[in-house]
Amino acid sequence: MFDCENSSVICIDIQEKLVNMVSNSDIIAQNTTKLMKAANILNVDTIITEQYPKGLGSTINSIKEIADFKTIEKTTFSAFRTPEFHFDLKKNIIIFGIETHICVYQTVLDLLDEGHNVYVVADCCASRAQLNYETSLELMRQMGAKITSLEMVLFEFLKSSKHPNFKEIQSLIK
Repeated sequence: MFDCENSSVICIDIQEKLVNMVSNSDIIAQNTTKLMKAANILNVDTIITEQYPKGLGSTINSIKEIADFKTIEKTTFSAFRTPEFHFDLKKNIIIFGIETHICVYQTVLDLLDEGHNVYVVADCCASRAQLNYETSLELMRQMGAKITSLEMVLFEFLKSSKHPNFKEIQSLIK
């Protein structure tokens, strides 16, 4: 289990050209935007990575418009191997992005090696090929990551309908 105070959200490479390469691009854009809005509302530490933005474009506008999130440019597949990435990461990591089997996968493995509790948000991840997506989720699970979903994360953050931001977060998924 996790909460807002002991968690960091990591958005991996939800960039213009990468989003357009995956078959479920509309769903990924919508779901990742909802999760980023929730993280902003709930003041959860959040970081965005961009893989070689000169070639792949920047983070999609629907996420950039939410808030001024810390954004790190990278060329390594694992965000963890980028020196700028090492900020005050919390014990629990909520992670998602594109491509699941490359940058998300390699970052998850490094985070697990560092002793973090890692939660991969499956419906906020994508790969160009379904087999790569499914295989990487299964392998991350075997390595110790927990596979979760957008709604599970949102309601885990809230814990109760008495949470002061309940209606605002609930409106994101209606």
